[in-house]
Amino acid sequence: MLSKDSKIYVAGHHGLVGSAIWNNLLQRGYKNLVGRSHKELDLTDQLAVRHFFDEERPDAVVLAAAFVGGIMANSLYRADFIMQNMKMQCNVISEAYAHGVKKLLFLGSTCIYPKNAPQPMKEDCLLTSPLEYTNEEYAIAKIAGLKMCESYNLQYGTNYIAVMPTNLYGPNDNFHLENSHVMPAMMRKVYLAKLIHDGDWEKIAIDLNKRPVEGITGEGLDAHSSAFKSQSQKVLDVLAKYGIYDNKVVLWGTGTPLREFLWSEDMADASVHVLLNVNFSDIIGIEKYSSVHYGASTDGSVDRNHSAGRGGALPQLGEIRNCHINVGTGKELTIRELSELVVKAVGFEGTVEFDASKPDGTMRKLIDVEKLHSLGWTHKVEIEDGVQRLFEWYKQSLST
Repeated sequence: MLSKDSKIYVAGHHGLVGSAIWNNLLQRGYKNLVGRSHKELDLTDQLAVRHFFDEERPDAVVLAAAFVGGIMANSLYRADFIMQNMKMQCNVISEAYAHGVKKLLFLGSTCIYPKNAPQPMKEDCLLTSPLEYTNEEYAIAKIAGLKMCESYNLQYGTNYIAVMPTNLYGPNDNFHLENSHVMPAMMRKVYLAKLIHDGDWEKIAIDLNKRPVEGITGEGLDAHSSAFKSQSQKVLDVLAKYGIYDNKVVLWGTGTPLREFLWSEDMADASVHVLLNVNFSDIIGIEKYSSVHYGASTDGSVDRNHSAGRGGALPQLGEIRNCHINVGTGKELTIRELSELVVKAVGFEGTVEFDASKPDGTMRKLIDVEKLHSLGWTHKVEIEDGVQRLFEWYKQSLST
């Protein structure tokens, strides 16, 4: 168990999940937190990561940093998705081990599961059939990350736990149209289409100044400016590329895929619950450790004297795999139903169309959360309330 003065490094503490985990730890009284922005520490730089661990010597690590995005980003940046994520994971996990980190929590994604996995997806369906092509590189990187945790535990007796959250949304979400996930992208599109119809160029300018689209900001959108006509047309042209029009939004796909969504602060609470209360021995069964004198210790790790240099799991333990934990709600809705919730939250009175010529991605991605529930955690925020909360956060973000 980590004490309140344990030093905890949260990698990706400015991101959607990392920031929520940071705040959750603070609320629980864990004040000795360490974070570095990407500018301060490039996690793909092995030497820089080693120097960081040399300097800070954290007791625990939460690896929430990742190169992420939706279908469009996954299609455009395939090499980046696999290379950037693999580098970050390898650097942080290897240095955590080299510096004796007691506990590590690795955050993945449910895109690790096969495209046609049985629904709801249990942890055991990992690697049973092909992945969804549009996010194959990201999925492979995350599978490698969870296998690193599993393998370090089995070979070196570490206490590294991997959690696989479903689609997340919440405060500090990414609303940049080029590389955001489905809900924030949809919400911003609907909001901008409403503003165009309302002729509210002042709010459009604020929005674009906060989050430019292809380099275009709100500059020159003052209705009294001589540049207004040409600049406003540039804005309309670039927004149209993303399916944003006057009182109309065009979304990718058919609207029929089913998706599960989890409020990011719920995910943070689940993550911290696992970090503080769940050990590798709990997941694979403490009796297995005991029966082969594998040396389970009070902090959930395993005596390294029994495992160092073994080169794999002891035969007596059998095959140990799929030790990761699904984190979600166990509930789902269609993309079309999600769009209706977003339309309601924004107060949009225009039309939402679906472009069936564009890819849907995986048709269904519901996870089984039985393991998570058995470990003592269930979600609190339902999707109807969460969508409204996200829009309120987005509007507030434009004024800061």
